Amino acid sequence: MSAPSGIVLRAATRADVPQILAFIRELGEYERLAHEVVADEATLAESLFGARPGAEVVIAEVDGAPAGFALFFHNFSTFLGRPGLYLEDLYVRPGFRGYGIGRRLMTHLAKLALERGCGRFEWSVLDWNAPAIRFYRALGAVGMDGWTVQRVDGEALHRLATGDSTL
Repeated sequence: MSAPSGIVLRAATRADVPQILAFIRELGEYERLAHEVVADEATLAESLFGARPGAEVVIAEVDGAPAGFALFFHNFSTFLGRPGLYLEDLYVRPGFRGYGIGRRLMTHLAKLALERGCGRFEWSVLDWNAPAIRFYRALGAVGMDGWTVQRVDGEALHRLATGDSTL
């Protein structure tokens, strides 16, 4: 499948918040996690474009139509002593898949990571998502054997923050 001629990648702006939320909801549906999507436009606007932005977004458009996005932020490697770039979400709408948009977004972020002096470009993928895993392997990514993702959220986060770990 050849790519359409009008593929554009651009940094998101505050005006894109409704579209970013739509992408997030579509991704939640795809990942079978729609019930976990609680973000709203106000929260996203503040988190992405407020006084202290926590992440950045690149939007892919095809002939002006929103086709996909990548949401990312910086982390830090103490071992490297350098920042890293962490991809939180990559999503391309089904009707736009197969045109190289995902690859273009990943290439864009890899270049951005190098320009910003990052030592790593990392992300997580659901273990059942074989198409995504094949895509990432084709880009040269390797799985991190021996590592598991840990998370504290909701009530457990509040308990930890107050010192009430009740183990």
